[in-house]
Amino acid sequence: HRNLGLAYMNRRKDAGRSRAAYQRAFALDPTDARVFFELDQLEKKLGRAPAERLARLSAHLELVRRRDDLMVEYATLLNIAGRHREALDALLSHTFHPWEGGEGKVSGQYVVALVELAKEALRAGRTEAAIEHLLRARVYPENLAEGKLPNAAENHIDYYLGLAYKQIGDALRSKEHFTRATQGAIELNLAMYYNDRPSDMAFYCALAHAALGEPDKANAIFRQLIAYGDAHMEDEPTIDYFAVSLPDFLVFEDDLAQRNRVHCLYLKGLGWLGLGDAKEATIALDAALALDPAHVGATLHRRMVNAVDRFAEVQTQM
Repeated sequence: HRNLGLAYMNRRKDAGRSRAAYQRAFALDPTDARVFFELDQLEKKLGRAPAERLARLSAHLELVRRRDDLMVEYATLLNIAGRHREALDALLSHTFHPWEGGEGKVSGQYVVALVELAKEALRAGRTEAAIEHLLRARVYPENLAEGKLPNAAENHIDYYLGLAYKQIGDALRSKEHFTRATQGAIELNLAMYYNDRPSDMAFYCALAHAALGEPDKANAIFRQLIAYGDAHMEDEPTIDYFAVSLPDFLVFEDDLAQRNRVHCLYLKGLGWLGLGDAKEATIALDAALALDPAHVGATLHRRMVNAVDRFAEVQTQM
């Protein structure tokens, strides 16, 4: 039934029969962690709500703890749900091992959890706690089994450190971190490999320019994000199978055109968010999430649109 599920999805494009076959396979052996992981990946591909996937994983935590890839999916879903402390605790409680297709996933969710916890602390006026979270995000614990790449993009960490030091009146350190957040090449291409620079770092580069009193530079980058999304929406990217490891273990064939469309909508959403147009940002980010409900970046930045404080205030107070 597991093999039928693969064949129905990858060869016949029959999602209904594939899901039924996988459900049957898991029902026949509810202790099979591999089948459980692949069933979750199928549900993810078919756009099942992250809350429903999280509920299923939470109901089978013993299975989840048996596989590194399931643990990182669990932590990712916790981050999507806004349960960042639980995501961090889950990651720190598990000893991971390097695996093909897993590069950057574990450390990525570790950083997401800490940055989001830092944002919560900043909003609550707990500046020292925010700084501690952000500094921790720069150092990967040994149990994650991932070293940090020399070109790791940390514009967002520096941006929020700039806000934190500004909050406590340390203008020198604040400017230092805002300046660091503006550095690094702006790469808006679809990140296909784990060592590609994330495109959303351009958003934080622009926010840092705005914080430094350089609105023209900031707005130019925001408009560049929108222009890229519009210009490349219909691109059909291909995979270079001789490049470095892909950032996913592809159980099911990927729709690269759809992934690219999600990426372009996400970048447009970031651009409009930066320009302060909540309506257009909402349209773009909601469209991205309609295609990929488990897109972490679109989820987190959609919440920025929904923030009680307007975006202009978020830049100085988040």
